Amino acid sequence: MSHFENKFLTLNHFNMFLQLKHTQLDIYQVTRKFVFECYKLTKSFPSDERFNLVSQVRRAALSVHLNLAEGASRKSLGERKRFYEISRSSIIEVDAALDVASDLEYFQKGNCKQLGEFMVRSFSMLSKMI
Repeated sequence: MSHFENKFLTLNHFNMFLQLKHTQLDIYQVTRKFVFECYKLTKSFPSDERFNLVSQVRRAALSVHLNLAEGASRKSLGERKRFYEISRSSIIEVDAALDVASDLEYFQKGNCKQLGEFMVRSFSMLSKMI
């Protein structure tokens, strides 16, 4: 286990400053792990992709988690659903970007099984919330 993974496991259930209800939801933990797996996978991409594909995958993955959190804070059901839709759309963006990265042979699909599981689970959970 890498130092990066070990550190994540230690902080896994630590929430920064606000102890809000949504941080206790399963979906919050799943999307957090999804972001972690995306960052971990993109660490191995070529350095010349740092400002392109790496940045795009990381921003989209982070968008999944952040829009979930922001949506959970909205009072109206319509607003919440809109943020959840944006979050789910960002999952699709990550999936499409990883298709390209796979075509470019930046990783082997077998090396990101956990990422795939977190992606599918996040997508499914968000779909049910919408």
